[in-house]
Amino acid sequence: MSETPVVASYCTTFLKREMAHIYRQVTGLRTFQTFVMAKSRLNAERYPFDDVELVGKPTKNFLRRFYLKYILRREAVVYRGEFQVLNGILRRRRAQLMHIYFGHTGVHLLPFIKAWDKPCIVSFHGADITIREHQPGYAAMLREMLQTVPLVLARSQSLKDQLVQLGCPPERLALNRTGVPLEQFPFVRRIPPSEGRWQLVQACRLIPKKGLITALRAFAMFREDHPNATFVIAGDGPMLAELKDCAAKLGLGKSVRFPGFLSQAKLYQLYVASHIFFHPSELMADANQEGIPNSMLEGMSSGLPVVATLHGGIPEAVENGLTGLLVPEKDPPALCAALRRMTESGEEWAKMGQMASEHITANFEQRAQIQRLETQYQWVLDAGRVRAA
Repeated sequence: MSETPVVASYCTTFLKREMAHIYRQVTGLRTFQTFVMAKSRLNAERYPFDDVELVGKPTKNFLRRFYLKYILRREAVVYRGEFQVLNGILRRRRAQLMHIYFGHTGVHLLPFIKAWDKPCIVSFHGADITIREHQPGYAAMLREMLQTVPLVLARSQSLKDQLVQLGCPPERLALNRTGVPLEQFPFVRRIPPSEGRWQLVQACRLIPKKGLITALRAFAMFREDHPNATFVIAGDGPMLAELKDCAAKLGLGKSVRFPGFLSQAKLYQLYVASHIFFHPSELMADANQEGIPNSMLEGMSSGLPVVATLHGGIPEAVENGLTGLLVPEKDPPALCAALRRMTESGEEWAKMGQMASEHITANFEQRAQIQRLETQYQWVLDAGRVRAA
């Protein structure tokens, strides 16, 4: 009987609170065994996982470091000793493959990727596709990394297209959607609220690309003829104070709530109590974009129709006019018009919610996406054996 193949899941920080999709992917593997390699461990109670190898700092040898850095001109991952530490762990654990989360980490580990005698794959999730202008040579290293690894994974077709433009060979690219555990976000049939008490929900990290200021402006317009409507923005991040100030200046008062970062169970309760998932994402000047927002998929699974923007991977999950309504970015009047249209007909709104849930079941179910990922892992291992032969 052949042994279960071992893949090392490398994630620099395991895990930030907003990385539930990574946790689901790592813990969902069935035909592959995995362990996590990380430089730091966070939120262990929220994301329990027993097999985490913390990549410690190597023992300092100043003469050796000087020789590698200034004489041989080796990369930081080599002269700092990180290569030796990683190689030691992977050999001890008999890893046959390493899955690196995220794109910028893959660039940092490029010297290791080139030197290790086993294959590495790198997955891109959205923000990690941006070119880091403050890092000299980053664009060239990104291009080299994309052309070195046997497989690059992207969370959305829009990210795939952008990776091709950045130099990734199309034959080395594959779609890697992060799935939704449907049993944790079951469909709930809703009825239109009385007295126009529509509740909008947005769940995300509070950062500019989520379009939160635009969302507040659109909601203020919507409340002009729906004064009983409310908007709940669940999450945390650097924009919290700015958003509260904006809501106050728009005169939204208690109609907007900021409950903070919620547990999965409480987030589902919020979805059940809401009527529309509102997510007007925006492209940033540095090309930072969404893959496909996980919270949006979860809300859709529960039966929430979506009002969002034609941004990143959103149109790959939201069928305009069927499971939600999509409008151009940074356009509060267009968003308000979409909200008004969706709430005009309770029948159309309810139908969109049901179709949203069915669409997630058919295209984003977690087990199916894990099976697809493991097929991709096996393809890389098989291709390596063919080359070796």
